[in-house]
Amino acid sequence: MTILETRDLKKYYGKGDAEVHALDGVNLKVENGEFLAIVGTSGSGKSTLLHMLGGLDRPTAGTVIVDGKDIFSLKDEQLTIFRRRKIGFVFQAYNLVPVLSVWENIVLPIQLDGGKVDEGYVNQVIHALGLEKKLRSLPNQLSGGQQQRVAIARALAAKPAILLADEPTGNLDSKTSQDVLGLMKVTGQRFAQTMVMITHNEALAQMADRIIRIEDGRIVTR
Repeated sequence: MTILETRDLKKYYGKGDAEVHALDGVNLKVENGEFLAIVGTSGSGKSTLLHMLGGLDRPTAGTVIVDGKDIFSLKDEQLTIFRRRKIGFVFQAYNLVPVLSVWENIVLPIQLDGGKVDEGYVNQVIHALGLEKKLRSLPNQLSGGQQQRVAIARALAAKPAILLADEPTGNLDSKTSQDVLGLMKVTGQRFAQTMVMITHNEALAQMADRIIRIEDGRIVTR
C-alpha cells in the first residue's frame, strides 16, 4: 500500500532570471513499511523534497499525499496537528531541550499534543535504542551518538506513520553512523514505520530497501 506520494511536485524560489527550480516536477511513491534513501549532492533538492514530504514548507505546485490525505489542502493549524500525529522527524541537529532529561525530551511532543504517553511502547523503543540507563541524564551528559538516539526515540514515541530523516548521522563518525542507522532500520521494522532518509553518504544509503537519486530538482534514478 502506498503511504506517501508526490505528484508533479514543484518548488521555485526567486523570479525571472534569478528563479531557482529547487524541485521541478517530482513524482514519487513510497510503500507502507519501506525504508527509502534519497541521495544527491548539496543543492540537488533533496532537503527541499524532505521538507515538502513532511509539510514543513508549501510547494509552488503539485501534491503531497500522506496516508491518503492531501496535506496541502489543510489549513496551517490543521497541517501542524496532522504532521505532529502522522510524521516523525530526525534532523542532523539533535534539537533536544537542554534543561529536560532524556525521558522528558522523548515524551515532550506527545505531551504538547495533549496525548497520553504509551509508556509500554515508549519503553520498548528506549530499550531497542539502548537508552534505558540514560533516562535521567541531561543532553549535555550524553555523547553525540546517544543524543541522536534520543532524537530517534522522540520521533518514534508518538507512533508516526512515517519517519523522515535529514542527514541523521551527519555529525557522527562512521562507526557510530552505521550503528545508529542500523538501530533506526531495526526499530522502523519492529514498529512498522515507513522511513525516508536523505543523505549524501552512499555507503549509508545502501542500508535502505530502495535508493533514488535527485539532481537539479528531478529524480534521475529509481
